[in-house]
Amino acid sequence: MENVEQSERPQDEGPRFVRRMYLPRTIGGVLGAVCIAGGLWQQGAPAIAYALLLGNTLLWPQLAYRLGLRSANPYRAELRNLMVDSASGGLWVAYMGFNFVPSAVLVSMLTIDKASIGGLRFLGRCLAVQAAAAAAVGLAFGFRIELMTTIPAALATLPLLFAYPVTVGMTMYHLSRRVRHQNQLLTALSSTDGLTGLLNRSHWEQAVINEFQRCRRIGHASALMMLDIDHFKAVNDGHGHPAGDKVIRAVAGILRDTLRVHDVAGRYGGEEFGVILAGTDARGSAVTAERIRKRVETSLLVAQPPIRVTVSIGVAALDPADADYATWIARADRALYMAKEGGRNRSVQHVPGYVEVRA
Repeated sequence: MENVEQSERPQDEGPRFVRRMYLPRTIGGVLGAVCIAGGLWQQGAPAIAYALLLGNTLLWPQLAYRLGLRSANPYRAELRNLMVDSASGGLWVAYMGFNFVPSAVLVSMLTIDKASIGGLRFLGRCLAVQAAAAAAVGLAFGFRIELMTTIPAALATLPLLFAYPVTVGMTMYHLSRRVRHQNQLLTALSSTDGLTGLLNRSHWEQAVINEFQRCRRIGHASALMMLDIDHFKAVNDGHGHPAGDKVIRAVAGILRDTLRVHDVAGRYGGEEFGVILAGTDARGSAVTAERIRKRVETSLLVAQPPIRVTVSIGVAALDPADADYATWIARADRALYMAKEGGRNRSVQHVPGYVEVRA
């Protein structure tokens, strides 16, 4: 729920707030005019009262919209517009002689949007302005209390009573969907690596934890693959960091294209990647590692300047002896280290008591 402090929000959010309130204010103005007209009809108000009513309910939404967009602080301006809405309601409630049914409906509808926008604090301010406006009219024209409402006046409140809450509700619904979408984007941004679009290290490790626990629970096979770009410092030194970034993105793209949908790749740090090969045993993970290694080796990763690289890969199938997920990762990392020490551009399969090297 929003609150009054939102008047201090960044400037680009103000115009959106003004536009969001335009439709409810316009529809509410038309429906409110019908509601108030019923009360005016009951007391035999003069024609000038109806003219003022039409000016208030039909012209004010257009003026408020323009005032809000042209303001140096649109959000704060729209909060002031909402307070004017409340003051206008107070004026008409008093002029109708506090006619019970139209007044109750009008005040209730004006309360809905204020509470949904600014909470109790802002609602309290609007109600205070509304009461002050009603008192001013009462002092100017005399306080008249009309507790009895005729049937025509009561019927005139029905459009506002039924349609306006739906309008406000739909506006808040679309707002909540937008907020939910933005939250999903923020979640995605916080979990992915900005350069490659793969999971970042912390979220990839969380995926490893989940896979470790799942496999321990149901007994399925799984494997980890740690991949490192060979001589990557030479790429940066010889071609610059932008070219190095292109190489990292290209390798990430090969991983995405080669892996299955349910495999999980992440950027472990720098030029190193981690991959969860879900449901894959030692033999299958070795085949996958070689497929990726050969594809990287034969690919022109950057066209200008032409850059080719190789990768070293360490693989570790989950073993019952792994005490926890960290042990599993450490074995795959150990296999990667052995691949590097063994001459690079090769994959090493780490199995307790046995190491298989492919080049």
